[in-house]
Amino acid sequence: MKLTRHNGRAGKNGAYNPKHNDRQFEVANSDHIDQERAKQNVYWDCYQGYRFPTDQAQEDQITYSFEQIEQAFYSERYDDFCEAQHERNRKTGHTGRDRSTKDLWEDKKTCPEESLIQIGTMEKSVSPAVLAEIAAEFFEEFDRRFGKHIHILDWALHLDEATPHIHERHVFDCENRYGEIAPQQEKALEALGFERPHPDQKASKLNSRKITFDAACRVMLFDICERHGLHLDREPEYGGRAYLEKQDYILMKQKEKMAVQDQQIESKEAELEAITIRIEDTEAFVEEVADAAYEQAVDVVTKTVQEEIRNEDFDLIEEHRRIILNNAELSDRERNFAHRIFAGLMNRFKGMTRHISERMAAIFRSPEKKAEIKEPIKESIRDRLARNQKKADELNARRRAERGVPPKRKQQNIEL
Repeated sequence: MKLTRHNGRAGKNGAYNPKHNDRQFEVANSDHIDQERAKQNVYWDCYQGYRFPTDQAQEDQITYSFEQIEQAFYSERYDDFCEAQHERNRKTGHTGRDRSTKDLWEDKKTCPEESLIQIGTMEKSVSPAVLAEIAAEFFEEFDRRFGKHIHILDWALHLDEATPHIHERHVFDCENRYGEIAPQQEKALEALGFERPHPDQKASKLNSRKITFDAACRVMLFDICERHGLHLDREPEYGGRAYLEKQDYILMKQKEKMAVQDQQIESKEAELEAITIRIEDTEAFVEEVADAAYEQAVDVVTKTVQEEIRNEDFDLIEEHRRIILNNAELSDRERNFAHRIFAGLMNRFKGMTRHISERMAAIFRSPEKKAEIKEPIKESIRDRLARNQKKADELNARRRAERGVPPKRKQQNIEL
């Protein structure tokens, strides 16, 4: 048997519409669709998850079409990009170039790509259960490897036609130069590390990252099929001999690269398990250290103020006491009176010192003042952690260079 995975975006009538996939049309008008078997179809989308035709028969069950799901995804994910582009167009006087998220969804350059997956032909094919298991594993692996920049929107398992097959739709996206998430296939594949089959030659339809990506997907599908005991013909049915040779070369190289990636992923997972301070614990760690540093700082400041007040004022009182009491002209009665006056002053200043210290501590420990003073401490700790991390990264980079390991590829930071 042969494995088929065809991809496309648009036909003579424009971008493909997913109405065929989730049967949102008059099925009775299509002779090639068995209405009774259509009840066995399986549908999945990124918002509602799995659903079946029987769900639509339930009056209290609200279901949304693939078309609605995809437009909702485009609106949620690419609305910021559209709004920012509108603002740039307004400043340059090109508002006629404004596009909505629906325009992006309908444009053949930015619309979802659709893949058809089929194993076998009308004469001989795998069972629907096996096809469903293989597809589920493939989509899971697809999302694990490429989900940062390629998003599966929906798929449908059709059992109502001559041969069981699956329609799956996905969109490529990546940050643009303004830091906005926008649908763009080439940049997404570049961010995922895919190269052209011939990197030293100009990019073209026959020398693009998409060819390498599709080859990687074929490798994944074939490997999953083999795990299910299927041994399929790996030779594509279309194209000339040169094309087949190039495809075989790409498949081989991509399989080698994916094997290396698997090893790197396993190594990375082991490293992550060995880290004692996880990333999500860093802020708690910073907060705890900042709290301890703050409390120590308050104690030091308070004690210092106490000592300064006590030293300066007490020294001044003691100096006056010595001058007066050393006066030989004082009578015993006057000398005793002076002793009582200075003793009272000392007790009064001790009380004032304690009051000032308590007042300072109360001010420093107020929530507003505490937050204000702790922030520079936290920033200092973060800076120290960042410097240490930078040193560790530089050390690791030197060690990797000494071992002849290529530097790690920087990843795009994207908020979903």
